[in-house]
Amino acid sequence: MCTLKRSVLLASTVILLFAGWFFYHVNTAVRIPVVPYEFSIKSGSSLRNVARQLADAAVLSDAWSFVLLSRIMGNASSLKAGNYKLSENTSPLQLLEYITEGNVNQSEIKFIEGWTFRQLRKTLNEHPAIQHDTEKLNDQDILQLIGANETVAEGLFFPDTYFFEQGSSDTVILKQAYRTMQDNLASAWAASTKDLPLANPYQALILASIIEKETGKETDRNKIAGVFINRLRLGMLLQTDPTIIYGLGEEFDGNLRKKDLLTDHEYNTYTRPGLPPTPIAMPGLASIKAALNPAKTDALYFVAKGNGESHFSSNLADHNRAVAKYQKKNKQPVVLP
Repeated sequence: MCTLKRSVLLASTVILLFAGWFFYHVNTAVRIPVVPYEFSIKSGSSLRNVARQLADAAVLSDAWSFVLLSRIMGNASSLKAGNYKLSENTSPLQLLEYITEGNVNQSEIKFIEGWTFRQLRKTLNEHPAIQHDTEKLNDQDILQLIGANETVAEGLFFPDTYFFEQGSSDTVILKQAYRTMQDNLASAWAASTKDLPLANPYQALILASIIEKETGKETDRNKIAGVFINRLRLGMLLQTDPTIIYGLGEEFDGNLRKKDLLTDHEYNTYTRPGLPPTPIAMPGLASIKAALNPAKTDALYFVAKGNGESHFSSNLADHNRAVAKYQKKNKQPVVLP
């Protein structure tokens, strides 16, 4: 009987000592390798694999105590996948709370004003933190997948920086960019100047995409919009090079030639009146607002001065003189009336 009591007492003492040590151990900060220290937990990783990963990286002093702590706390199956960043030394208990609460360091992707949808897709497909569900789909399938009513994807996605958790589907990002564009376009349309020669928000989006590609300096944006609106009102050809370049696609070698201006296709605004059938790029909010609130001007022409600015003219004679002055070295064609 005495032997049993001694055994029970010894076992109790061992348990109490272990409990005290374990409590101290899991609440003691471990010195992280570098500050800040970033690491990732992949989707589907087991508790043991995560513990071993962190122990191997010296974020934990050992793996087994972290596994035991997770089971005691009931968090063994609650680890959240994602990117994490530690800014200071962290105890195992703090680390467990950190990765079960999902305090992930979000990844980001940036879509730039003036990009085409092809450029956007390339950036999506090359991002290592994204799940590529649309990589093998065509543009029309993507539009259907995200619930868009349009049949052409160009210009429908808002250029911005989007944040997401590692492993997020590219469809989630595309939906967000599409809805953001729809919301911004609707708000700008509601606040637009009255009696514009634009039938609907989509036409405004088309014009905004042209303005985006033509603007070299921010202060010229509304003036450029004013020129295009004046031309649309008068029934003049828009005669804007970016639409021709877009229509040429991969055939464009960096040089726009006279034959390109004369060869008719649906994006040639030198041969066809009105707007092209679709946007030619992703316009930013400034270009959308400019298209719907253009500057009041009598200008019908503009030419790049070579320093990012444009020179504006109200008649063809003045414009041709400006072309000769600013673009003589580049041998740019004189715009036809």
